[in-house]
Amino acid sequence: MHRATIKDVASLAKVSPITVSRAVRSPDSVSEELRVRIQAAVKKLGYVPNLAASRLASSRTHVIGIVVPTLYNVIFADYLLALHEELIGQGFHIVVVNSGYSETEEEEAVKTLLGQRAEAIVVAGIHHSTLTRRLLTRSGTPVIETFELSEDPIGLNIGLSQQEAASVATQHLFGGGRRRIAYFAGNLDDRALARLAGYRQAMSEAGLEGEIATTQIPRGSSIQLGSDLLRKCVQDRGLPEAIFCIDDNLALGAMQECRKRRIAVPQDVAIIGFHDLEFAACLSPSLSSIATRRYETGQLAAQKLIGALKGGKPLLREQIDLGFELVPRESTALAQAGN
Repeated sequence: MHRATIKDVASLAKVSPITVSRAVRSPDSVSEELRVRIQAAVKKLGYVPNLAASRLASSRTHVIGIVVPTLYNVIFADYLLALHEELIGQGFHIVVVNSGYSETEEEEAVKTLLGQRAEAIVVAGIHHSTLTRRLLTRSGTPVIETFELSEDPIGLNIGLSQQEAASVATQHLFGGGRRRIAYFAGNLDDRALARLAGYRQAMSEAGLEGEIATTQIPRGSSIQLGSDLLRKCVQDRGLPEAIFCIDDNLALGAMQECRKRRIAVPQDVAIIGFHDLEFAACLSPSLSSIATRRYETGQLAAQKLIGALKGGKPLLREQIDLGFELVPRESTALAQAGN
């Protein structure tokens, strides 16, 4: 059997090859009745479009490049889901590249995406090497930087102030008279460093510079790491009155280690996380956290790209602050009492 061609699909669906091409490239450009017929023919014949050929015949690739620092951390799942849901339905193809928190790997990722003639690039983060910034700036390709706020964005910037969010989380822990507040982190990537700055800022403004205590193990975030951090902190300096964990996975691990050691949360130590993952509200005690709008970030980025690439609306060089929300729960109940 020969591989199905666009002419085979057109013949079965009783339309022209041009109509099939339009329906495959941009489903909204044909009527629903035609779309259903063509999709049925495509499915029956097992037709796979020749993207390489269509790119050669057109200046459009319909490829959107997405660069994230890791595919392991669940915080990027909602973000990628929103991008996928918005863009795929508009006929775009998504290529996701993992930079591994490495500037060098991010450079290679950007080179790869530009080499594939990506029509736009969405990057998680605002800190890039000089070469990466030059590549993105000079390519003429629409660029969106996400998850943080930049004073000098390459293109559109959608995110939140990581430092301010961490400061708010730390201030929340001061309630109930708690002053010995620890900071737990794994790898100190740019966002972790911004949260560290926010923690330090809040401690300094409260006159607690002498109480600043960071516990860090250079590993990727995980529940096990949170447990290891709690154990290390207790061994090195004793149990603090409260802990700010830079994400909910670390907070969950720290809470589990407390349970093993019969350390009561929040009576003996208050704990707050970051990102407000789904499990935070389901724990016992429930976990206080900083809610970040990850799905909304991906959704807005995709909508802005669709407007620029299909609607003729220019992608402005601007900053959009989606903010964050403090979500107090049982793990900081005593800390909350003094607020």
